[in-house]
Amino acid sequence: MTTRLEVNKTYKLFIDGKFPRSESGRTIAVADARGRVVAHVCHASRKDLRDAVSAARKALPGWRNATAYLRGQILYRMAEMMEGKRGELAAALVVGGGRPAAARREVEVSIDRLVAYAGWADKFAQVLGCNNAVAGPYYNFTVPEPTGVVAVVAPDAPGLLGLVSLCAPALCAGNAVVAVVGADGGQPIAAAVLAEVFATSDLPGGVLNLLTGTRDELTTVIAGHRDIDAVLAAGVSADQARVLREGAAENVKRVRVLDHKATGNKGAKVTRGEVDWFDAAACESPWWIEPVVEMKTIWHPSAA
Repeated sequence: MTTRLEVNKTYKLFIDGKFPRSESGRTIAVADARGRVVAHVCHASRKDLRDAVSAARKALPGWRNATAYLRGQILYRMAEMMEGKRGELAAALVVGGGRPAAARREVEVSIDRLVAYAGWADKFAQVLGCNNAVAGPYYNFTVPEPTGVVAVVAPDAPGLLGLVSLCAPALCAGNAVVAVVGADGGQPIAAAVLAEVFATSDLPGGVLNLLTGTRDELTTVIAGHRDIDAVLAAGVSADQARVLREGAAENVKRVRVLDHKATGNKGAKVTRGEVDWFDAAACESPWWIEPVVEMKTIWHPSAA
């Protein structure tokens, strides 16, 4: 049975494993389908995003150098913690306008997606990397390495599944993540509950940071921030996508923007450039990890 959200509260940001308020003091009211205010979320500012990037950069070496097996185990633990909050997550999606059955399904698929990328953590390198054929007494290997700090801009719908689907590949590869969830039309309560889940998992502080705010304000900061190495975005407007790509051209980020018409409707016809978020074959592929890794080639002399 779905848990009801009874208590109105102000959900905070999630930065460096802690729950600070926005330094600006701003909040955004969140209304249910009937227009009733059910909660407030913090309205993240430029400084909040800079603080989140600093926390991610500090946490990056430890997470990047952790064994692939350990990263997989932690992602699996995160999925276990989501299981314990499945009722509250579904209730948060219903508050945002979803139907109970659809909300429960979205939570189930989100948990399964985390489990899938937990499994990929110690396997994707074998798929994306290779042993190159070269002339001479050498071995030549190409191996993937994490890009660094990845900014994620989550879609409005499906709010929870879209967020998990973008964060999980980046975390799986050893990147640190700063995720932005739109509080002016998305599912900020579900994201805030997800942050509470991750705070009680084994994920080191700063590896994943969640900010609620407005995309128009924060995508501009993301595009110009030189300590962000890559961007994964979905559900953004054409203007926001242009801003992100122009920022990549100016400071050499890797940017992947999924079509802003990405669908989450079961059985919906998906055209080229769109994403069916509920399609495991499409969204649980190592090619979702490829945009957030760099390829390093190693030469090593072979035995005579």
